[in-house]
Amino acid sequence: MKRAVIMILFLASCTGARGNDYQIQMDDFTANNVRKIIRTHVIPAAGEKPGNIIAAVSSAFLTTPYQENTLTGSTGVNEVLVANFHGVDCFTLIDYVQALAGAHDQKAFLNNLISTRYAGGRVSYLNRKHFFTDWFATLPQNATDVTRQISTEAVTVVKQLNRKADGSAYIPGLAVISREISYIPGHAIDSAVLSKLQTGDYVGVWTPLAGLDVTHVGIVIKSAGKVWFRNASSLSINRQVVDSPFTEYMANKPGIIVLRTHKNPGEE
Repeated sequence: MKRAVIMILFLASCTGARGNDYQIQMDDFTANNVRKIIRTHVIPAAGEKPGNIIAAVSSAFLTTPYQENTLTGSTGVNEVLVANFHGVDCFTLIDYVQALAGAHDQKAFLNNLISTRYAGGRVSYLNRKHFFTDWFATLPQNATDVTRQISTEAVTVVKQLNRKADGSAYIPGLAVISREISYIPGHAIDSAVLSKLQTGDYVGVWTPLAGLDVTHVGIVIKSAGKVWFRNASSLSINRQVVDSPFTEYMANKPGIIVLRTHKNPGEE
C-alpha cells in the first residue's frame, strides 16, 4: 500500500525592506532542513572561508531530485518567495546554497534568499536575477567575476541578454541587457585553470546562443586531489544533485564563467 505524503505549507504575507508586499511559500520539510543545515553545516564552520562553507552546505543537497519550475511568478502572476527543498534545478540549487551559507536562523535564510535571488532586494518576477552574470553585475552582488583571473586565455564579448536571434525576448517585459561578459573557452580548460579554481566557486557553462550567458551552473568542489562539478543534473541517468568529474563534464563544452564569493550574505 502506498503511503500518503502530507506537506504542511507555510504561506505568509510580508512587506519587504523596499516596501513591496510578497508572500513566502515554504513547507515543514523545507523549514526543518533549513534549520538542520544551519545547525550542522553553517554554525560549525563559522570563521572558515566562504568557499568551504558553500561546499559543506551544498553537500546537504546531494541526491536531492532534479525539478524544474518550482518558483511562482511571471509577468501575469505575482511573485512568491519560494523555498522548496523537495527538488531543485541548477539555479535554485545555488540560490539556496548561497542564502544558507550566511544564515544563522530561518529568518536570516529568507532575507538572504531575497538578496540572492532578486536585484535590489525587491521580490518581483522582473527583479529576479534571471541570468548567471546578474550575480556579479547587479546589486546586491552575490559574487565577483574572477574568470579573467583564472585564465589569460579568457575571451570578452558583449552580449544582448534576453534578446533571441529572431529579436524576440526570452522573458517578456524584461528589457534587453547589454553586458560585457568574459569566459574561458573550453579548449583552454587545462591543469593551470583547474589549479586556480577554488572550492565553492560558482561556474556557469558559457553559451554562444544569442540572448543567454550560460546553459547550466554548478559549484566547484576540490577533494582528495580531484576537482568536481556539483550540480543539479537533468540528465536521465542522474535527475538529482550529483558530483560530476569537472574535466569530463566540461569536455566539448564551449566554455565557462567563474564567480567567487568573498563573503556570505548578511556579512558586512
